[in-house]
Amino acid sequence: MDWISRNLPYLMAGISVGGQYALIAIGYTMVYGILRLINFAHGDIFMVAGLILVYSATVLPMYIAIPLMIIVTVFIGFMVERVAYKPLRSAPRMSIMISAIGVSYLLQNLALYVTGGLSQQYPAIPWISDTITIFGTTTKRVTVITPFLTIILVVILVLLIKYTKIGMAMRAASRDFETSQLMGIKINSVVSMTFIIGTFLAAIGSLLFFTNYTGVTPTVGAMPGLKAFVAAVFGGIGSIPGAVIGAFIIGICENIIKGLGWTTFSDAFTFALLIIILIAKPTGLFGEKATDKV
Repeated sequence: MDWISRNLPYLMAGISVGGQYALIAIGYTMVYGILRLINFAHGDIFMVAGLILVYSATVLPMYIAIPLMIIVTVFIGFMVERVAYKPLRSAPRMSIMISAIGVSYLLQNLALYVTGGLSQQYPAIPWISDTITIFGTTTKRVTVITPFLTIILVVILVLLIKYTKIGMAMRAASRDFETSQLMGIKINSVVSMTFIIGTFLAAIGSLLFFTNYTGVTPTVGAMPGLKAFVAAVFGGIGSIPGAVIGAFIIGICENIIKGLGWTTFSDAFTFALLIIILIAKPTGLFGEKATDKV
């Protein structure tokens, strides 16, 4: 019992952080699945979502500030795709990647200008920020909510992709981009919808993440963004269940390492894992073998 009460906080924190990484990783994996593009600005959109709530909560009641934050974040994600990626769709792959890195630095520097580089305190959100006790361990309610909310959102997303018209179009575009265009699929709508879903999940992820880690700085999105990207690669980039499972594994392992007293190495572990996976199984756990078209 003593062992459980000592290690339960780390396990619960690992599952919770894993869920938050999963919500960010889905954005990476969906965009890659359709455009074969790593959206490096995704972690920074997650950070911007945090800042939007910090400032909107100072002038608006929380029940208006949260939906407003989600809507504005989704709009930013949509505009990033339209302005930075859409004009380069037929350009060499490297051009889009440079554009993605440019958007990332633009968002970071805008945040730096707005905040003056100072850490902003994330507002306490009623109910989910409350402290609860489980098996003698004190934690925030968000830690318990996160894994369940993540699984519910992932199930809804999988059903949307499997059974709706836009989901069918997404699957067709991810299978063969050019042919799906010839078959009359509106590629612009599919790509926009992919970015909207990805940024919506990142906004929810930021809400859960910053409730636990309350300091919002201009560079705070970089590490969760990178870890979510590793989770997407680990699970097999392009696979939504793979990204989710990869994120939970990374979150749990990272917090177990912290529990063992090796906090310094918790970030290094994530990237060491990426190297091992790329060497052992380059397509990831659930990735499909790439077939070159002749």
